[in-house]
Amino acid sequence: MRAQFVLSEMWIGLRRNLTMTIAVIVTVAISLALFGSGLLVQQQVSHMRQFWDERVSVTVYMCTEVSPSEVCQDSGPATKEDREAIQADLEALPEVSSVEYVTAAEAWQEFQDRFSENQALTEAAQEGDIPDNFRVQLEDPNKFDAVVQTVQGRPGVDSVHNDQQVLDQFFELLDGLKWAALVVSFVQLAAAALLIGNTIRLSAYSRRRETGIMRLVGASNFYIQLPFLLEGAISGLIGGVIASGFIVAARFLLLDRIQSWFAFDVSLGAGALAYVIGLSMVLGILLCTVSSFLTLRRYLRV
Repeated sequence: MRAQFVLSEMWIGLRRNLTMTIAVIVTVAISLALFGSGLLVQQQVSHMRQFWDERVSVTVYMCTEVSPSEVCQDSGPATKEDREAIQADLEALPEVSSVEYVTAAEAWQEFQDRFSENQALTEAAQEGDIPDNFRVQLEDPNKFDAVVQTVQGRPGVDSVHNDQQVLDQFFELLDGLKWAALVVSFVQLAAAALLIGNTIRLSAYSRRRETGIMRLVGASNFYIQLPFLLEGAISGLIGGVIASGFIVAARFLLLDRIQSWFAFDVSLGAGALAYVIGLSMVLGILLCTVSSFLTLRRYLRV
């Protein structure tokens, strides 16, 4: 009987303030969708960073007969002795996990395979444009200075390129997008909390006579407040369900499209998506329930 009464009171409150309830649900849904999308981007960035940190390398390009750099013009093309000495010194470094020598023909074939879909780019390049090189895999992607100091300026070395520097610029852009989405979502969550509090306050005011009677007959504070708390929780749950649809759409329409730009699979699994959806729904319910509770403590005198 008590449960039926609480549920009926909750339904009355939702029905009396239908417009405000819809506004709460929409605000919560939008804020949670932004929050969940920000979490998805954060997980995607972390996943991609981990993926590339394991594969980031320092590339040491060797001089060839057609190298235009001043260093190669002075020292001439790299000899077999130059390459053997450089490889031995690189392998001796404790910061280096592996060293792979790639011939000019192998580098050219790899370029053709990687950019096979870009016909204009592959036709513009010619064999020999990419010199032979050493691919140096590091134990720690940030400790590339030792490699640079070992090979920079030596006979036969054209240039040294660190993949980490390029990736850092890319991840800085993604981090900016992630924090922008999270900041906007927190602003929306704050607006949702204020709107929830105002809705609950109006609901409590419209039913002040019923709550007064309940207080006179000895009902506890929690029992009087429970219908209002359930109103907030239901609004948060519905908003979370709607936000889940937007989060799933962001996963498949945005992140999967970005994934198609890369030759490697760095997409998030179903577990990461379920975690973000679950966390967003729990946050929505807690936000509405806590906002309702704090509002009732201030405005509902029991």
